[in-house]
Amino acid sequence: MKNTTRDSSGPRPGGLLRSGIIFSAISFVTGMGNLAFQGIMGRHLSGVGQYGAANSALGGLMTLLGLLPSVATFAVTHYIAHFQATGDTARLQGLLLGCRRFLFRLTIAGSVLAVILVKPLSNFFQYSPSLTLVTLGCALFGLWAALATALCQGLAWFKRLALIGFLAMLLRVGFGWMVTLKWPSAETAVLASGFALVANLTLFFWRKELSLHGTPTSPWNREFAQYLVVSTAIVIGNFCFFQADLLVANKFFSREELDGYTAAGILARALPATVAPLLVVLFTSRSSERRGGKLSEQLKLGALSGIGLVLGAVGLYMLRMFCLRLLNKYTPEAAAMVGQFVVIMVFVGLLQLLAYWALASRWLKISVFYGVLGVAYWLLLLARGNTPDMLLQTMQVATGASFGALLITWLVTMLRHHWPAPQS
Repeated sequence: MKNTTRDSSGPRPGGLLRSGIIFSAISFVTGMGNLAFQGIMGRHLSGVGQYGAANSALGGLMTLLGLLPSVATFAVTHYIAHFQATGDTARLQGLLLGCRRFLFRLTIAGSVLAVILVKPLSNFFQYSPSLTLVTLGCALFGLWAALATALCQGLAWFKRLALIGFLAMLLRVGFGWMVTLKWPSAETAVLASGFALVANLTLFFWRKELSLHGTPTSPWNREFAQYLVVSTAIVIGNFCFFQADLLVANKFFSREELDGYTAAGILARALPATVAPLLVVLFTSRSSERRGGKLSEQLKLGALSGIGLVLGAVGLYMLRMFCLRLLNKYTPEAAAMVGQFVVIMVFVGLLQLLAYWALASRWLKISVFYGVLGVAYWLLLLARGNTPDMLLQTMQVATGASFGALLITWLVTMLRHHWPAPQS
């Protein structure tokens, strides 16, 4: 039987680093477009607190409501990549059919859970009813878009995934400019990001490659269930370290403080977001092969991610005033917050690198440890982050300490698994 699921753009032997660089380059251009969207929002949303409320809803509440499908994306990506690497076409096709059914049911469950949780969450973190309603609608649409992400990552369709992201950026900028020009509000800004998810419909162009026949194979077994639990820890850790502070800020800050804080955060969060495509390639590759010739390329990919984070942080710090003016949100306070934020986000990016490596390697204890660190971090922010200065200071210390603890654990495990055994 002919294997129709292999993407010609997927990484071939020796091409892992190249795939990561290409994916990152396209995603960088996409990121520049999303920065332009932020510039448009900064000018159109002139009301005090509107810009901050929109970005807090997008990065905080909307992401929190979509955590459940993100867990499935990690688990399904790992298993699809594993069986694609083995060359077992029949098993791969059966697994794809089974995973589609699993993802479909989980997406329904996630949608129901989002509807149930949205009211208490919005009350606790103090989002307005109208903004909550729009965010919920976009989150529900985003849950179904996660199906496309899982398929593209698992089948190593990195160029197609980058194309979907680029199209989403164009839709976001175009629709966002039109709708916020006529109706400038936080709600319409969130709606523009939800509309951009329409880009995932481009998967229908490749529907023949996904039209598989055979008997669905359930992914459920003891190993998959264990991996799903550990994926939950990774997803929760990612959210807590990368975006959960937006919920804390929306709860405690004044509208004026929220505008400056979210603007600084938008710029700094671009650092781990820029190297995220490298981590996606690394995760997919390491899920399929953890030894042999690919190990050196995986290490190079990880090193490239770390170097990119540090160089990006230096560049952003030097250009922080210029970038804030692009967003129409420059103030001396916001510029100072960018300086603190870049340190935090370098640590966050490095934490994500270690966590992705551990999850793909099935180092389950490290993965769970990362999730525990993330939850403890968020609880600490809720307890201490009632002002921008206090929140940022707490984040700097906590992310640095978390990275140190995870790095030591990762190094010990890495040496145990890959250091040559002594010759007898």
